[in-house]
Amino acid sequence: MPEQAVAVAGGILGGILFFVLIGITAYLLWRKFCCFLSYEKFTSPVITTNKNGLFQDQSTSEIQPKTTRSRSIPFIIPPTLQERDWINLTNEEHIQDDRDPYMIPQSGPRSSFHSLAGAYVVGTINPELYKFPEDRSEMDFPEGNIGRLWFSIEYEQESERLLVSLIKVRKLQPPADSCSPFVKIYLLPDERSYLQSKTKRKTLNPQFDENFVFQVSSRMLLQRTLKFLVYCVDKQKKHHLLGQVIFPLKNETLTDDNKVVIWRDLEKENLEPPSEYGNVQFSLSYNDYLGRLTVVVLRARGLKLQEESHAVSVYIKVSLMNHNKFIKSKKTAAVLGSPNPVYNETFSFKADQTELDTASLSLSVLQTIKGEKTHLLGRVVVGPFMYTRGKELEHWNEMISKPKELVKRWHALCHSM
Repeated sequence: MPEQAVAVAGGILGGILFFVLIGITAYLLWRKFCCFLSYEKFTSPVITTNKNGLFQDQSTSEIQPKTTRSRSIPFIIPPTLQERDWINLTNEEHIQDDRDPYMIPQSGPRSSFHSLAGAYVVGTINPELYKFPEDRSEMDFPEGNIGRLWFSIEYEQESERLLVSLIKVRKLQPPADSCSPFVKIYLLPDERSYLQSKTKRKTLNPQFDENFVFQVSSRMLLQRTLKFLVYCVDKQKKHHLLGQVIFPLKNETLTDDNKVVIWRDLEKENLEPPSEYGNVQFSLSYNDYLGRLTVVVLRARGLKLQEESHAVSVYIKVSLMNHNKFIKSKKTAAVLGSPNPVYNETFSFKADQTELDTASLSLSVLQTIKGEKTHLLGRVVVGPFMYTRGKELEHWNEMISKPKELVKRWHALCHSM
């Protein structure tokens, strides 16, 4: 009997413990389920912006009417930078509150969507303020233009090297549809040697971006002239000269750290053979308002020097005459030892409009050898019908008919005084 009573008591006690365990387990599961369904209500409202960048509550932003999109670009602070203090803001001013949970960047990887979730607008950017200015040199081409060439130059004093960068050519006018251009570069007065660019296939706007080096002493540098000849190759592999650029170095400031991009319009090379005594090229212009006659002495070619050496210097004297009476004269700088000197010098003379029918200009090419007498190489006179005929008269009349414009021409030299 006692053994049976112990067994019954043990069974009852075990049953009670079993039901207690089931109750505790059920209670814990219920608590866990309730926690899963519960949520924490945030006290801070979500901040959004309208089109003007003003900050407002999310509950009210949904009822704002849609407006036309602004042309300006919003400037947005990403969440990774929003822990900083942004002050002194103008136009939609907003200062960060460190207590705002939406301003604190979250750690760990973030998707592109989440990376903008906490961003806010602080202002706008006007794209018009950040546009590069247009390069007018590639747009303004005068009537009759046959092409334009861009290059840059610099001079290394230590190594005595002239560095020439051939950049590009635009708006070429070839004789045929197919054109593969290239450029030859000379350093005058040496016309026997040259450097040549690569040939660019089938283009009227070649981009070269090539560098060339000429060895020249600093003492002789300013007496040299760069000459660019632009050719094109046709389908039959024939070379056609399209134009040239002549660029004297004497007026340039050439240093290691002074690299300036230069452009020049192509000129047609004078294909006429030189005259017996050579030719001279110059421009004439008359300003009727100021009563000023301007002469630009450009260059000469094919001169018959008495002695070809560096001791020989050649210059041009420009004289204004009226009724064959001498009024005034000016002369260019001397160029040493070249039968094809380049000058590019400008001279002005006072001349009333009523005097243009009786005035004339005389250009004399003179050679001097150290310790010897000056020798006349050739001369040309331009003026009205009273003194000239042919090309010289045409040049004078064209100058009068085109006031304030530079009229450029080649003229043959003669040896008569």
